[in-house]
Amino acid sequence: MKQAVIVSGGRADTEFCKDYMRRHPADVAIAVDSGLCFFKEAGILPDIAVGDFDSVDQETLSFFEAQPGIFWIRLIPEKDDTDTEAAVRRAIADGCGRIHLLGGTGSRLDHVLGNIQLLGIGLKEGAEILLVDQKNRIRMLNRGLTLLKEEQFGSFVSLIPFTPKVTGVTLTGMKYPLTEYTLECFCSIGVSNEIVEEEARISFREGILLALETRD
Repeated sequence: MKQAVIVSGGRADTEFCKDYMRRHPADVAIAVDSGLCFFKEAGILPDIAVGDFDSVDQETLSFFEAQPGIFWIRLIPEKDDTDTEAAVRRAIADGCGRIHLLGGTGSRLDHVLGNIQLLGIGLKEGAEILLVDQKNRIRMLNRGLTLLKEEQFGSFVSLIPFTPKVTGVTLTGMKYPLTEYTLECFCSIGVSNEIVEEEARISFREGILLALETRD
């Protein structure tokens, strides 16, 4: 499966992102606007740079403009979608079936919520999108998922309904199991579960779930 890593302009700890990219080698590396700063600090050349480049400093921008081999997608500031959405859609258009989105969280909660919304593009287009930072790995599900304890990201698993209802939720291998449960919005029952067996299984009949693997 062809994979892409996208580094956006939110929280992108250099050492964490470098290590993550080593452990999850991708076919395409995409820098989004001030995500170029990470690539400069890490000494990595992106394959594609996307954005209106209103957030990156001029020195960093000029440095990469002088490098050969980077494909530039220049956007205007006045647009309907975000730079990160444009990068996600580009990765999918390039045939990437799995996309690792780094630098997509941070202090701007509007951008964080917007980037969580982008996970739904993967559901529509048949691509898996993972929104990852040092503390969280977030994905959107329209079907069941199996998590191996030895491969889990962090200590906790939280399930948040993204549609008003998610029906038939069944959880096995977890500290707090469920059987044929209906998860509804405006409720926190799905927060902070734990994997207690070698694998945990999440299944449901209808709806869309946010699955968050987190650590303190």
